[in-house]
Amino acid sequence: MASTEGVHDICDRFVDDYAAADPVAATSIGVAGYDDQLTDYSPEGYAARAALAKRALRAIEGVEPRDAGERAAKAVFTERVGLQVEIHEAGLEIGSLNVIASPVQEIRMIFDLMPLDTAEQWGNVAARLGKVPEALDGVRASLLAAAEAGTAPALRQVSKVAEQAETWAGLHGATGYFDNLVSGASDVPDSLRAELRAGAGAAQEAYAELAGFLRAELAPLAPTKDAVGEDVYRLWSRYFTGAALDLREAYEWGWAEFARVEREAKEVAERIKPGATLAEAAAALDADDRYSVHGKRGLEQWMQNLSDDALKSLRGTHFDIPDELMALECKIAPPGGGVGAYYSGPNEDFSRPGCMWWSVPAEKEEFSTWREVSTVYHEGVPGHHLQIATSVHQAATLNKFQRLMAFTSGHAEGWALYAERLMQDLGYLGDDGNLLGMLDAHLFRAARVVVDIGMHLELEIPEGTGFHEGERWTPELGLEFMLTRTITDADHVRDEIDRYLGWPGQAPAYKLGERIWLAARDEAEHRAGDSFDLKDFHTRALRLGGMGLDTLREQLAELE
Repeated sequence: MASTEGVHDICDRFVDDYAAADPVAATSIGVAGYDDQLTDYSPEGYAARAALAKRALRAIEGVEPRDAGERAAKAVFTERVGLQVEIHEAGLEIGSLNVIASPVQEIRMIFDLMPLDTAEQWGNVAARLGKVPEALDGVRASLLAAAEAGTAPALRQVSKVAEQAETWAGLHGATGYFDNLVSGASDVPDSLRAELRAGAGAAQEAYAELAGFLRAELAPLAPTKDAVGEDVYRLWSRYFTGAALDLREAYEWGWAEFARVEREAKEVAERIKPGATLAEAAAALDADDRYSVHGKRGLEQWMQNLSDDALKSLRGTHFDIPDELMALECKIAPPGGGVGAYYSGPNEDFSRPGCMWWSVPAEKEEFSTWREVSTVYHEGVPGHHLQIATSVHQAATLNKFQRLMAFTSGHAEGWALYAERLMQDLGYLGDDGNLLGMLDAHLFRAARVVVDIGMHLELEIPEGTGFHEGERWTPELGLEFMLTRTITDADHVRDEIDRYLGWPGQAPAYKLGERIWLAARDEAEHRAGDSFDLKDFHTRALRLGGMGLDTLREQLAELE
């Protein structure tokens, strides 16, 4: 008998099967039932998940979509999961190690997303803590296998991740992450509290051992060269953008976009302090008490207030925002990770709300808000929270994969950057200090396109740029460019260079994604003429769910 399974059925089943095979991903995307487990990061674990993906691809390729919704779903699934398989077969998956988003961070950060309200929930934490040593053993086995296959991560990433592991293990003077975590377990039985403390100690010991392994065993096998080269970069670029880009055209466009935003920022700087450079205008704003917040708790409360105000004022005027999306938490991230803000989405039933996290230097207590207003809009509303939580909310029209697993950097980060500029258009950045902060963010993202592509492909710096013209990009030149040609905080810049070199192709996805969103809006407005409704365009576009940029372009072109 022929199967009656449709595209949506296959996608839903894949999410269920994948959650069982990757418990860390399950907790991250909000699928219940796996909070007491950790993912198998050994070569065998990666192979099992790749086999699961291949079976699902074969199944979906043999199914004819029943309607337009299934056609879109099939395109999204085939593109996203197909790239996952390509990366596995290229041998790049098992050697995953970088300063921001690799298994070493995933294992630590997943505990941030776990509910801690009941003894049962703390029991899940205890069970998961007990599995940290085994999970890190799997990471170690995969990194050794990658080294043997010639795909070991670069020495820079090995050394920096070792530092992170030492911080989480409590080896740099402060209390270890896991000890801090379990200190909050007050209203639980004594036996469970003892289990939590033992688990925290074992997890920290495992991270300390991992740091030793990285320094003593993996570092001697790691290549010293950071650039990954064009072939590997092209594959990662497709993964992060969902588009087959002309990398040299993107590089040239990045230079042009950088120059355009730089001119705009200089006009605003002139209004802030006549005759000042961008750096001098930034220094004047940093010294202005109007933009100053003291202490991490003060920054957290400032974030929450601004986020709440944006949610309330945008709802019903510029966006349709369901009740479930009105909860957005703002928190300071645990120490040890790279400096910057990030977002974690809600779970399926919204019992875990979306959360905006801010990772700041441990010693920092004074913060300038002018740089960060647009960051709150980027991570919150109308940025990541509105987009990602809207997808989760579309259970009536999107399958589980579209709602929970179709995240693509170019699509999501492109929208969030588009959202920053949109807030200026909607009148939320009338203050020149806050406006310069937004333009700084856009200047920084344009610089990322240039520096990321330039460093990994070792391209020549063109004439007319005023920066080491005719030389080829190196990490040292990348750092110099970001420090001297942008006004982003220096601590953030140094972390960013390490991030680009360990996560090739991801950083340009912001500006390149924004480029697609802007072009799609212009095309929709041209088609609709006087009847174009911006709120309706945003609503319909966000309800499509996640996808790659090429698929997004096709889907938005079909909006009437």
